[in-house]
Order: sequence, then C-alpha cells, then structure tokens
Amino acid sequence: MSTISYLKSLVKDKNVASVTPSSSFTVKKATQKIDFSRDIVIVEFGPGTGVFADYLLGKMSPGSTLIMIELNPDFVKKLRQIDDPRAHVHEASAEQVADIVKQHGFSEVDYFLSGIPFSFLDDSTKDSILSASSSLLKDDGYFLAYQTSGHLKEPLARFFTDVQTGFEIRNIPPMTIYEARNNGKH
Repeated sequence: MSTISYLKSLVKDKNVASVTPSSSFTVKKATQKIDFSRDIVIVEFGPGTGVFADYLLGKMSPGSTLIMIELNPDFVKKLRQIDDPRAHVHEASAEQVADIVKQHGFSEVDYFLSGIPFSFLDDSTKDSILSASSSLLKDDGYFLAYQTSGHLKEPLARFFTDVQTGFEIRNIPPMTIYEARNNGKH
C-alpha cells in the first residue's frame, strides 16, 4: 500500500496514528527480542498494511503462527492477501484477543507486537487489552510495542513486571519502542 493510500486511511479512520507504514529500522528494532529459532505464536495488534507481517513471516519457522488483529477494513482487505498458512487475520478489536487466541487452539502467546495507538484509547480499553495480553503471555515472552510517544510506559508497568523503552528516530514520525515482560511472574 502506498503512502497516499495510507494517508487516505489516516483521514478516514481515527484509529490510524501514523502517516506512513513503519520503516524497516522500526520493524527490526521492535522485533529484536523475538527468538525465531523455534516455533512461536505471535499476536500482532494493529498490523496496518502488513509491514511487520512480511518481516515476521520471512523469519518465522514453518510451525509458527502469526495472528493479526486489525479494525480498519481497508487494512484487513490488504492483509487477507497474504498467502501464508501461518498468517491469520481477524477484523476485530484487540480487546477480543483472548477469544481469538483460543479459537486458534492456544492458551498462551510467545510475543505480542502492537502498533495500535494506545494514546487514542480510553483507560478502560487500554487496561483491558494490556491485562488480557499479560495474562496470555508466556513467562519468557515479550509484549513489544511501537508508539509515537512515551505515554505507554506507565500503563504497561501496571500489568508487566519489567518495562524497558528505546527509540527509533529513523521513522516518520520517530518511534518509542517498548519491551515488556513478566519475568516468570503472573
């Protein structure tokens, strides 16, 4: 999807927070904690046009699963063009993650990757998504997010025992990268 198409979605959809798809630098920085050497389950919130999906599917093992949860129908249409049996697209809210993961026969998730604009969400919705993600996350897993500001650290700290932040300036706009985990404690 071109930047022009992305901008059109930005205008039509209040939940789209970026003016362009994520840069390759953001993709690599946000996913650096993922261990691709084994079969894993990744849930991606707000996959947009599939920039992360393309990268993830290129690195994931044949037995891995990528579950993408996206609200924007234009993006869902684009994502459903991905021809890979490991990729599953759901037109839904991230709040439905527990039910969606269960539909695929999983009770835990190795990694969450999120580009949804948490700053646009009310506190109840934000907490619902983060609580469900924390509950589903394997002890050695990560909740990984990329956001346009540093607003997410405090909400993450309410649900995860360890939250680290980094930055990727080679993106329009620059991104704050979050790495949250439970350190073996639920």
